Amino acid sequence: MTQRRPAQFINGQLREGCSGIDFDVVNPANGVVVATIELASVDDVNDAVAAAATALPAWAGATPGERSTALHALAARLGERAEEYAQVETSQTGKPIRLSREFDVPGSIDNVSFFAGAARHLQGSAVAEWDGAHSSMIRREPVGVVGSIAPWNYPLQMAMWKILPAIAAGNTIVLKPSEMTPLTSLMLAEDCVAAGIPAGVVNVVTGAGPEAGEALVSHPTVRMVSFTGSTPVGRRVASLAIDGLKRVHMELGGKAPFVVFDDANLEAAIHGAVAASLINTGQDCTAATRAYIQRPLYDQFIAGVADLMKTVRLGDPIDPATDLGPLISWRQQERVAGFVDRALADGARALAGGRIPAGSLESGAYFEPTLIVDAAQTSEIVQNEVFGPVLTALPFDSDDDGLRLANDTPFGLAASAWTTDLVRAMRASREIEAGCVWINDHIPIISEMPHGGVKASGFGKDMSTYSFEEYTIVKHVSLDITGTARKEWHRTIFSA
Repeated sequence: MTQRRPAQFINGQLREGCSGIDFDVVNPANGVVVATIELASVDDVNDAVAAAATALPAWAGATPGERSTALHALAARLGERAEEYAQVETSQTGKPIRLSREFDVPGSIDNVSFFAGAARHLQGSAVAEWDGAHSSMIRREPVGVVGSIAPWNYPLQMAMWKILPAIAAGNTIVLKPSEMTPLTSLMLAEDCVAAGIPAGVVNVVTGAGPEAGEALVSHPTVRMVSFTGSTPVGRRVASLAIDGLKRVHMELGGKAPFVVFDDANLEAAIHGAVAASLINTGQDCTAATRAYIQRPLYDQFIAGVADLMKTVRLGDPIDPATDLGPLISWRQQERVAGFVDRALADGARALAGGRIPAGSLESGAYFEPTLIVDAAQTSEIVQNEVFGPVLTALPFDSDDDGLRLANDTPFGLAASAWTTDLVRAMRASREIEAGCVWINDHIPIISEMPHGGVKASGFGKDMSTYSFEEYTIVKHVSLDITGTARKEWHRTIFSA
């Protein structure tokens, strides 16, 4: 029997939504309904924002040590429930249990531990007398109530990236997860309260974007909006937020280039390309999607990638032997298939995959690992975000050529360059337009370093202490140290 469960967490309590609209959370590996929820209404959003606003003064006034202690307790609690989180994450997304156990959940716990420490280390300039008459200092203060919208591809990790820097800096938050994957976000909100984070500091509203999402972004009490998702939706969110003069943080789409120079370690590049294009079934904004290979290595590279892709095992996500799970939905499966079909119709070739698998996988939203060659640089499959297990490969001649092609996209979230030459590596890291450039690897992220893009991939940083730039107000405090009533600058006003 399908489990019906409340999907709103407001002021420390789980409760049903008020929209009257039911929604099924479905396991895309088999079509089984994991939970039935009632979506949030505008009233639910209003209640959540009110709870966050009420909790704000006390939480903002808590000492960094108090906030740190609560976050350390949260990390410990998540560690105890790690397997439960992994199972739930896999059930709602279809991602392989190995990915949930070895990447999503431990990475999320590490984020909590990092921000537990970072809460006590907000940075500012040293106090100084810049003009000789005043002491200047910097205060970092919370922005206020934050409204955040997270996507469905990494539900737990994206909830962490939104919640942790915000509350570590003293803000309160209302998070809207995707209605397709809300379950681990709700677990996290419950664990926040259990760990000692006061009710109202972390709230979750599960609803559709046009209703709950737009109500949250437009709410007059919300001082900052953080959004992760597609670039077209990001434009809509940004326009609503800017109308209210809110601070905006955007982590949007990507079309990451994977540039292989002719001196690269070919085996490493082949394995790196397959892993980086297929992680999370390609549903990753930083996934390698455009491989550019210098011509001397091109034929060997595409042959090696095609052969390796054919060894990747699709199957039941809960089976530890499964390498690749389904896409998030059958709608997404249709979208990915459409990109590939149109590319093949335009003259491209699929050296691996290119199809919806048959047989025992037909009941799920699966798509084969796919390598596309002979597509034009201007084609949609090269230029647009597919968000599936699809890698395109194109040759290039000169280094200038390869870097030009890497930048020939509206996006700029992530990229990688593969070379054993230091000068080439440094040039690529300097000239590729992306928020992150890996050298001889592609995908690894760490809590200590920032994540965020440029161009149509957005602006602002997640993770690291750089994220505090997004979630704090930098206030200059100036103190007169002369004690004089009549200041020297007053002569610009008084003639005598």
